[in-house]
Formats: sequence, C-alpha cells, structure tokens
Amino acid sequence: MQWDDARIFLAVAREGSFSSAAKRLGVQHSTVSRRIRALEKKLATPLVERKASGYILTEAGEELNHSASRIESELLSFEVAVGGQADDVAGELRITAIANMASTVLMPYFARFSAAYPRIELSVQVTNDSVRLSEREADIAIRQTNKPSENLIGTRLTTVASAVYGARDYCAAVKSGQATEKWIGVDCCEYHRIWTKQAWPQAEHEFYVDETSLTLAALKEGLGVGFLPCFLGDNDPYLVRFREPEKQHELGLWLLYHRDLRNTKRVTLFREHMQREIKQAVVLFEGTEPLTK
Repeated sequence: MQWDDARIFLAVAREGSFSSAAKRLGVQHSTVSRRIRALEKKLATPLVERKASGYILTEAGEELNHSASRIESELLSFEVAVGGQADDVAGELRITAIANMASTVLMPYFARFSAAYPRIELSVQVTNDSVRLSEREADIAIRQTNKPSENLIGTRLTTVASAVYGARDYCAAVKSGQATEKWIGVDCCEYHRIWTKQAWPQAEHEFYVDETSLTLAALKEGLGVGFLPCFLGDNDPYLVRFREPEKQHELGLWLLYHRDLRNTKRVTLFREHMQREIKQAVVLFEGTEPLTK
C-alpha cells in the first residue's frame, strides 16, 4: 500500500462520504472514488459500503482505519519532534480562527508576527467549525469558548465580552418611543442564537442573518438590535450599545493546540506573541472601555 492511498481512505472514513472527503483533501469527488475502488481491488476486499445515510466501513475497512490511524499518528509525532528540534525557526504554521476576529482585530497581530519572523510561513484559515488539531488540519486554533476540548492544551488569552448593539438613530428612536424594538434573527453561532432567544423570547424576527459580519451590516442599516462582541461593536462609529455587557455573555478567548506541539518553537513563538499583543488591547476585548464616538 502507498501512504497516499491510506490518507484518502482515512478522509472517507472520517467524513462519511466521498464528496466531503474530496472537499477536505482539496481534490475532485471522482478522484476519491477512483482511488478507493482501486485500493479495494488491490486488497481484494471491500472497504466501504454505501448506505442511505452515507458510507460505512466494512470489517476490513475498520481494521484498515485503525492501522492507518496509528501510522498517521506516528508520522505526525515524528514531524513534530523534528520541527521542535530545529534551531532555525522556519516552516509553515497553520492557524485557524473565527472569521469576524481574523479579518478585524487579529489581523494586525498576525501581520506583526510575520514581520518579526519572516521565515515562518503563516497560513490563516477562517472557520467557525471544529478542526482536528490531532490530525494536523491546523497547528493552532483560536476559539471563543468556556469549555475547550479536553484533548487539547493551550492558553486563555483574555475574556471576550458581548453587548446588544444597534444603529445610533434607531436606538435613540426606540428609547424615545418613536420606533418599535426589533431584534435581528441570528444563526452565526450557538452562543448568539441562544442569547438572542433569551433576550427576545417571542422569537419574532423580520430579518435573519447567519454570519457576524452580516449582523454588523444589518445593525448599521437600522434593521433592529442584536448581539455583537464588544471588539466589533465598540469600534464601529455608527453603532451604540443598546444594552450593556453582562457576565453571562462572556466567553474565554483561547489559543489551543495539540499537546504534541507544546515544545515546537513556531508554536511557542506565536503563543507568546499573541499573549503580548492581546494584553495591550485587553479593554477592547473585555468591553470595559468603549471608544468615544
């Protein structure tokens, strides 16, 4: 067997479909299908079986899954060990962060890190979904959570506060009785969805969005009020706080990585850099000192 065959098989086993595996690997659906069928022919046994809900592993597929996962783990451990020993700090460092943070408040921090360590190739991807750090889909994940995964280690960088915001004129009109209070329906994350339901239990919305940047744009158009992290809401001159931050709406900002990477120099340098940067801007994240507008 070639390792590349096993790698494609592992993607199918983990994703449950050829199309999802192809998306994860960055190849065509037909490529995954062809390689799996060729592997089954080479081994003279079926590895996956198609069901209504997707693909499931056969008994042979389960055995290959265990073996290939062990090999992958050994290869990744070797890669980490070699990278951690290098005196010359260089190579790729893959970061995954939430879109509304990566494209706004975090981008200057990333830029200054790249300037300080030009031989480190910083690769930033944005996703609100979980990534498998143990399988090296990314080296570091920057996440807002109060319950980081138990199989990861990391550093709590700060607390991220959220408040309810609205357009300046719209909030003034609501508070003076000249406009009706309306809430924007959100589905950008579980936190904002739950908080909105608690704050507006009648769950009546004239406008819905599924991403924080859309919430920000909708608020500026006066379409209602809604939750935003303070680092976004306080920085926009068109918005004001409709309700102040509350303790129950605070989230920890974590820098997470797999325990095998704890001694890797690239990870250590990035962690220390982010700690320094965020320490200088802690009031922006905690919402304790909104900017004068």
